[in-house]
Amino acid sequence: MASSKPSLSLPFPIPAPDPSDEVVREFGPLLRIYKSGRIERPLVAPPVDPGHDAATGVQSKDVHLGSYSARLYLPPVAASSAKLPVVVYVHGGGFVAESAASPGYHLFLNRLAAACPALVVSVDYRLAPEHPLPAGYDDCLAALKWVLSAADPWVAAHGDLARVFVAGDSAGGNVCHYLAIHPDVVVVAGPQPRPLKGAVLIHPWFWGSEAVGEETTDPAARAMGAGLWFFACPDTSGMDDPRMNPMAPAAPGLHTLACDRVLVCAAEGDFLRWRGRAYAEAVAAARGGGGGGLGDANANAGGGVELLETMGEGHVFYLFKPDCDKAKEMMDKMVAFINAP
Repeated sequence: MASSKPSLSLPFPIPAPDPSDEVVREFGPLLRIYKSGRIERPLVAPPVDPGHDAATGVQSKDVHLGSYSARLYLPPVAASSAKLPVVVYVHGGGFVAESAASPGYHLFLNRLAAACPALVVSVDYRLAPEHPLPAGYDDCLAALKWVLSAADPWVAAHGDLARVFVAGDSAGGNVCHYLAIHPDVVVVAGPQPRPLKGAVLIHPWFWGSEAVGEETTDPAARAMGAGLWFFACPDTSGMDDPRMNPMAPAAPGLHTLACDRVLVCAAEGDFLRWRGRAYAEAVAAARGGGGGGLGDANANAGGGVELLETMGEGHVFYLFKPDCDKAKEMMDKMVAFINAP
């Protein structure tokens, strides 16, 4: 691979494995499974409660909805402004880690809600291996339908359902594609062909049997890259499952995406970089926008598709370095995308 992945700096220590219990399966810092059946998620910091955020003035609350829950963020301007765009956010974590209460996501979404301003709904979906996929997909689809129904008083009073966006990072970016192309989204939102205003896919976790861009072509390495997917989704058809590879021959046509516009964010040091670029190009081409030759790090691929490529940074860097200049640049790009006519 042409670029190296920057080192990961965490604000808290990752605990070592328990020497008294044998580790039988491990996926980096995301997940450890012990012989006893115990599960650890070393990367996940202790959860934070909702409430008033002193730095932004944003108010948040949790709503429990059966198998899943949602954390809603309401910016202070909501009391005096016209209705706000609604951003349904899906966190990452390889379908096995993190939550809507993770401090990195809580900080990021407080800031996003205030900067837009927007009403943000962060989905706390069920995780594998306790709840293998498609449980997480099902929860996120149910959450989007719940938002579009305006069943929550905050959404009913302050949300503009003509400006609903889906956004997410890594596995959450994968889910955003799943939602935007799901036929039920069109049905629940009414007769218009594209009921979502936009989709923001940050460092989306897609993969496939064939390499794209400068991805490794080694079959064993490609199979290793899909290992967590096979673990989280035992009923998958493989690396070219349309949920993991939206450009696979059996995948639904990208022209059917139920959103007006798409923003894809990629990072130079992320091994998923080439997948994100290829996805942006493929969506643009499917919409008649060409999509070829995305040489600029901040490019418009046509067809309502934009690509932001952050140089010198790695996968979901903005969660670990929220105050760096590149994180602010990405936030500014998202705010502009959400507020564009």
